Amino acid sequence: MCGICGFVSSVNTYSVETLRRMCLTLKHRGPDDEGVFITRLDAPCSRPFDEGNVGLGHRRLSIIDLSAAGRQPMRNEDGSIRVVFNGEIYNFRELRFGLERNHLFRSRTDTEVLVHGYEEWGERVFERINGMFACAIWDSRAGRLLLARDRLGIKPLYVYRHGGDLVFASELCALRAHTAFMEEIDAAALGQYLSFGYVPAPRSIFKRVEKIEPGVIATWEKGNFSRKRFWEVPGLAAGLAGDGVPGSEAPPGARGKYRGSFDEALDELEALLDDAVGRRMISDVPLGAFLSGGVDSSLVVALMGRHASRPVKTFSIGFREREFDESSYARRVAEHLGTDHTGFILDSDEARDLMLGAIQNFDEPIGDPSALPTFLVSYLTRRSGITVALSGDGGDELFCGYQRYGKMRPLMRCDAWPRALRKGMFAAAARLLPGRLAR
Repeated sequence: MCGICGFVSSVNTYSVETLRRMCLTLKHRGPDDEGVFITRLDAPCSRPFDEGNVGLGHRRLSIIDLSAAGRQPMRNEDGSIRVVFNGEIYNFRELRFGLERNHLFRSRTDTEVLVHGYEEWGERVFERINGMFACAIWDSRAGRLLLARDRLGIKPLYVYRHGGDLVFASELCALRAHTAFMEEIDAAALGQYLSFGYVPAPRSIFKRVEKIEPGVIATWEKGNFSRKRFWEVPGLAAGLAGDGVPGSEAPPGARGKYRGSFDEALDELEALLDDAVGRRMISDVPLGAFLSGGVDSSLVVALMGRHASRPVKTFSIGFREREFDESSYARRVAEHLGTDHTGFILDSDEARDLMLGAIQNFDEPIGDPSALPTFLVSYLTRRSGITVALSGDGGDELFCGYQRYGKMRPLMRCDAWPRALRKGMFAAAARLLPGRLAR
């Protein structure tokens, strides 16, 4: 996990100290290194200055190529392209093989594939990437800043716009460190939080701050700001056609209804999961996994074992209060798979102290209680010397594993009912069953 930040302005210049102050707030995301770059809009090939209209900052967590060659912001051969990147490109080796014919690589990082990929394919480079990322690309020849977020929005990216200024960052705390930022709560976003338990993109809890949506490229050029999609989940494009982001057509290669048998679908799914897990194990630092003992994390750890040359290091969290403790399931799975397992057992006082620290790291309010144990196990795993950990997050969302999905099926049939009848029925249900409807 790295942190990126920066700005571009058509009216103001800012100092390198402003950029370093933004980077400092992201130190927890990237403790290994810091890099900053500032230039002026009219500077040929992005020559660096002590102050300017364009700034890029990066805090690095070293995962691939730990040498100084992997430092960001990273540039192309003549310095006309500069990139800051947070994430991983899992197919970077394949992409690099094709790019080496026309471009000079100075590192072994996946970031440099993005630099030369943009030179070769322009913004269509994002269609070729298999990975999770948030990035910023400054193209000095075009006077253009590109901001992009991965297909499913795994990596965060915030943008603050006011007047002629655009400020971006991985977290809201870095935006707040910029001198142009004016802090004001967005009442509409607060209402969304109270309804949904979080603030959906593109809003944020602050006015004039928006989240770049998943699968979207945002472009600043000559003071103009625009967004467009480079990818959408197959089958959902029609439903998002009115969301204000151009490019919501069916993506290239989208398939229709699956025509194979159930057994063939299982075999194909296993092959896809095995390939995905194998790609995520490319790392130059120690790697482990979070193991809860549930289906999702157990499957990920089992597939990791196919690609590992030694027992997989797994981690779980438990509590001394037996009614809250599920760590026994993780231990049973770890024994079955032969992992090198570490179980952290916390009492209520320890958990409370760690949770207070977790809350301080949340940029905006969130009503997901699972975020707290995830923070705890992440903190304790990192303290054990593991930099990268795989988890089973996302399985329930993708395969409808939550009970509420089943409850939604009969409710969807209500769409055909008259509006007044639906409104009255849901109001009555909310008064009678407020807790159950939320689960």
